[in-house]
Amino acid sequence: MKNHVVARRVAAGLLVAGTLCAPAFANGTEAGFDPQALFAPLSLPDAANAFRDGAGKPGPQFWQNRVDYAIQANIDPATHTLRGDETITYTNHSPDALDVLWVQLDQNIYRHDSRGALSERHARTEFTDGYQLDAVEVDGKPVHFLVDDTRMRVDLPQALAGGGKQLKLRIRYHYTVPGTWGGRTAVTPTRNGDIYEIAQWFPRMAVYDDLRGWDTLPYLGQEFYLEYGDIDYAVTVPWNYIVAGSGELTNPGEVLTATQQKRLAQAAQSDATVTIRSPQEVNDPTSHPRQSGTQTWRFHMEHTRDVAFAASPAFVWDAARINLPEGKHALAMSVYPVEGVGKDKWNRSTEYVKGAIEHFSSTWYPYPWPVAVNLGGYGAGMEYPGIVFDGYDDQGPMLFWISAHEIGHTWFPMVVGSNERRNAFMDEGFNTFIDVYASDAFNHGEFAPKRDSEYAPKGGNPVDEILPVLADAQAPTLMAPADSVSETYRHSVSYFKGALGLVLLREQILGPERFDPAFRKYIATWAYHHPTPSDFFRFMSSEAGEDLSWWWRGWYLNNWQLDMGISAASYVDNDPAKGMAVTLISKQKLVMPATLRIDFADGSHQDLRVPVESWSLSATPKLVVPTIQRVVRLTLDPDHKLPDADRGNNSFKMP
Repeated sequence: MKNHVVARRVAAGLLVAGTLCAPAFANGTEAGFDPQALFAPLSLPDAANAFRDGAGKPGPQFWQNRVDYAIQANIDPATHTLRGDETITYTNHSPDALDVLWVQLDQNIYRHDSRGALSERHARTEFTDGYQLDAVEVDGKPVHFLVDDTRMRVDLPQALAGGGKQLKLRIRYHYTVPGTWGGRTAVTPTRNGDIYEIAQWFPRMAVYDDLRGWDTLPYLGQEFYLEYGDIDYAVTVPWNYIVAGSGELTNPGEVLTATQQKRLAQAAQSDATVTIRSPQEVNDPTSHPRQSGTQTWRFHMEHTRDVAFAASPAFVWDAARINLPEGKHALAMSVYPVEGVGKDKWNRSTEYVKGAIEHFSSTWYPYPWPVAVNLGGYGAGMEYPGIVFDGYDDQGPMLFWISAHEIGHTWFPMVVGSNERRNAFMDEGFNTFIDVYASDAFNHGEFAPKRDSEYAPKGGNPVDEILPVLADAQAPTLMAPADSVSETYRHSVSYFKGALGLVLLREQILGPERFDPAFRKYIATWAYHHPTPSDFFRFMSSEAGEDLSWWWRGWYLNNWQLDMGISAASYVDNDPAKGMAVTLISKQKLVMPATLRIDFADGSHQDLRVPVESWSLSATPKLVVPTIQRVVRLTLDPDHKLPDADRGNNSFKMP
């Protein structure tokens, strides 16, 4: 091989020399590393049981309730008011009879007296009155209800039995859509009219599960936990509005011109972006099938936990075909105002969405819905099933990164429905992880490597950028409840550390050959269900064939640092032919598998993998490595792949 390199990723050539080891657990406290602490049996937060088994899979008695929605909505641009009439079909698959229902009223976060408004996270000076409830009925009859902040308790006149029994909950309501200060949902002014970015727009059922019963955490801004079902919704808007939303448009013949329908059919067969409504057509009345009154746009979406939409007279619109596994297809679409037009701006958005989804689908799990929409609006950078909200002034690499990231949320948490309000790393961390490889893949690495600029600017090394977080005694763990993580740490911990943990697990601990099949199977197993961190930890350990308790403990349950090094080396019996005794040291609580590079006098080198088990008895293990000639240097982690706090002792020069 080139440069006489002999690469060995197996530990067969590396012997743990029992006669040379320091006494078991010696120097554990002094060195900052205690094998008994790292390698102790691990009790995960949620115990395995008949609902969630020891392999991290749904157990034989697993159940999950179902929620289907039928919604009629109307937007009044004169008052920025949305009026809705929804019927929720709730199916109780649990073994429990339910005498109340809990409903999420997330628009109430915009009230001046909301818990979210009064928390440090959202210091607002503008407010709305939140949801105004005009009627609440169960099976056609009014019922008593209680609104508490962003939750509503509906008292049932008769308990809903388990085992698949259903009821229908009807809610009529209205609210004022906030301005751009609303963030994730807003009215955004543009040159050719307002853009309505409509999310968290209908009362949504809280989740009742086997973990807590009703999960009723208030909405403080840390996203969502929702139940799955089918959603049919209709949006009535002025005649000159275009509506783009989650799911499939079911009445294109009523709301699109013949030309637009023809162009959409062309886009469904095209890998190149096809214009559906050009910038020149934005103010042309003939780009609508009627020139007065209102139009109602109807959408249908299956196997979803939510829907969102955008409506505006200002939209430029384009689309292209998405190629999915097994010969299937979907449609990538972008809608944005003329302010976003440009060859390095939103003209490429559909290309980005198509490329990202094709990569995610072929690598991890197929995109499940017929359409994927990228909205150029206020720029909250927010994800919903089938549609994402980004900024119309985004451009260049940032537009690709934000588009790929937000559409990547399709997989986490839209398909794999983890609890974002409790476990942010299973949402943002997992998604940022798959982003890394999407950036590498897109257009031969045009925007690679993907970096979060706050931590690892392009060209930086992420394992160095995480070091301040690991050294910060105030930094929360990945398991910290989402609402308890301040803005100071939210991105660096939930996103960056969460993603890096999976990169290290894939590339340094398991290897892609074991990680990738296990991760794909995790997604498929928990698609449209609600896994916990404990489920994920058990699943990956079981499927990858590795007891990873030490990794879950050090990186996830704690914020432990890594500082491994080489403290001494000498030939056995002063004879290079008999091998070399190498003494390692760990000065922090976490260790990892690492590459030990042996540089020989003739210019060649040999790489050996030091397994994590080398540290199971001592903080200063002594290893015998095979050598056949004089050694000039030993280096631990020579390719700088590990987040080592102090690399000053990673290299040892032989005398």
